Amino acid sequence: MKKVAIIGGQRIPFVKSFTHYNRISNQEMLTACLQALTERYQLAGKRVGDVALGALLNRSTEWNFARECVLGTNLDPHTPAYNVQRACGTSLDTTIQLSLRIAAGQIDTGIAGGSDTNSDLPLLLSQQLSWKLTALRAAKSFGERLKILASIRLKELAPVYPAVVEPRTGLSMGQHTERMVKEWGIHREEQDALAWQSHLNATKAWDTGFYDDLVFPYKGVTKDTIVRSDTSAEKLAKLKPAFDFSGQGTLTAGNSTIYTDGAAAMLLASEEYAQQQKWPVMAHFVDAESAAVDYVHGEGLLMAPTYAVARLLKRQHLRLQDFDIYEIHEAFCGQVLCTLKAWEDPVYCKKLGYDAPLGSIDRSKLNTRGGSVAIGHPFCATGARIVAQTAKLLQERGSGRALISICTAGGMGVVAILQR
Repeated sequence: MKKVAIIGGQRIPFVKSFTHYNRISNQEMLTACLQALTERYQLAGKRVGDVALGALLNRSTEWNFARECVLGTNLDPHTPAYNVQRACGTSLDTTIQLSLRIAAGQIDTGIAGGSDTNSDLPLLLSQQLSWKLTALRAAKSFGERLKILASIRLKELAPVYPAVVEPRTGLSMGQHTERMVKEWGIHREEQDALAWQSHLNATKAWDTGFYDDLVFPYKGVTKDTIVRSDTSAEKLAKLKPAFDFSGQGTLTAGNSTIYTDGAAAMLLASEEYAQQQKWPVMAHFVDAESAAVDYVHGEGLLMAPTYAVARLLKRQHLRLQDFDIYEIHEAFCGQVLCTLKAWEDPVYCKKLGYDAPLGSIDRSKLNTRGGSVAIGHPFCATGARIVAQTAKLLQERGSGRALISICTAGGMGVVAILQR
């Protein structure tokens, strides 16, 4: 098996939806990221082994989305590409898939990435209107067409907006997380404290130049716009519950991710190819795992990473404490805290196949350059953002091991280990 090198990542600044990137498509944003990688690593005119990209909120006409992004760059047009979609874990999954192919010797290089925007939503027609318009197109006579048009009702003309809810429960991710924090006894103050730390860490990272070579200016925006350097525990405490209005809700706009637009991509290569190209290696991909939970019958929707991490640790003969860096996606601060508490619980860890708790982690090693609550969460871009960020942290350290964990819609989780 070949050693898989993470060469580097490029992303645009993440921004609050419906602001700076209005009417800019996923394809435009992600093509810009690919072109930035092409320029940074002198890939113009070169064929990359494969490109794996994804977007959650894409259009039905974008069935060849990844390939179109490639054709919009200076990469050799003989570079193949394909689409991937595992909700919030998408661009971590693209990284994993391409890393496995590089390790197997099938390809020497790969570009993984993802994008999402709420500011260019692909609105749908109602199912009834779609059926009638399809019939209208197939109609053979003027009378048939007139009859179909007369059958269209005003309510059928209303557009259908994409809804971030679980189809089998009808509940949003935030509502599911409210259930989780109640089950695990996670208090509002704990969630706000984690959110505040996320903003502090992201602010410091930007102020010290950590993101300067990972983020490039786009459409007049030079840095992430969601990071709040002026937030405080007092300000966060004043925010109202966002998902449970019964008086028992603890999730707010301050300790949850907000709708975000953005894109990210990263370059992977075999160790040998990286040496040939004289590319400095940031870190190496080691292993990964995915998991799912039965949230329909009571398990916490966003708890799947607890299973995935447990399996990964067992396979790699590692303890939860054997890491220098922990990057846990902050879909909600409450979800991160539920995950950490579950690993400390002896009864829960028996479900994970352990006779004793996995234990606690050193919180000072968690999301040290800011997490998704502060930086933002364009669904399919988050994985590539986290991998590139983590690889740079390992590069700065000179050595070490990192654990990445991402929860996703549908009750799934994707996790990975990087090392230098």
